[in-house]
Amino acid sequence: MAKKRQTTQAAQTTPVQEPLVEISEDEQWRLIEQTGVLRKISGTREPVETTDNVEPLPLADEIFNAIVFIMPLTFFLIMMDILIHQQYAQQPTAGEIAGRLLTNFPILSIFVFYTTRHKANPRTQLALFILSLGVGPRMIWLINRGSWLVNLRQCPQFATIWLYTVLQLNLNWAVLTLAMTGAWAWYTGMKLVL
Repeated sequence: MAKKRQTTQAAQTTPVQEPLVEISEDEQWRLIEQTGVLRKISGTREPVETTDNVEPLPLADEIFNAIVFIMPLTFFLIMMDILIHQQYAQQPTAGEIAGRLLTNFPILSIFVFYTTRHKANPRTQLALFILSLGVGPRMIWLINRGSWLVNLRQCPQFATIWLYTVLQLNLNWAVLTLAMTGAWAWYTGMKLVL
């Protein structure tokens, strides 16, 4: 009993040491969450990372990411426009191509900017999946059964949108939409090569 009193008295008389480094409370909580000490103690699972707690990119980075897609898609649109005209033995003038580019470029740019910005959103992925399932078969049907004037007007835009939607989809959704479009083309007897 006397030993217990002596140890408790000794514990009460020892001076409290100052910490060697002062760390703010926010930094302490960050370190605790980063190391996972609380999860190990409580036995809880790690929280699933969601898109809500991801910091948004600055506007300049979003614009750059959109431009990375807009430039090649614009060249692809011009190339498809020239190729479809060549397929039907038409010679498009630079003015005609520039006129179509001026009407399509703003819409394409806005569409690419917002879908690139919200690419991780499951609703955006679903919308791109549905759009790809609509545009791909429509373009294949037009190539096989459409009149040449309709093909001249619609196929370059459909090809560009279809390419972009497949590029923006997650890999599993992109493979699924291409497989479904291929199965539809095989079932209906449509071909991409004339």
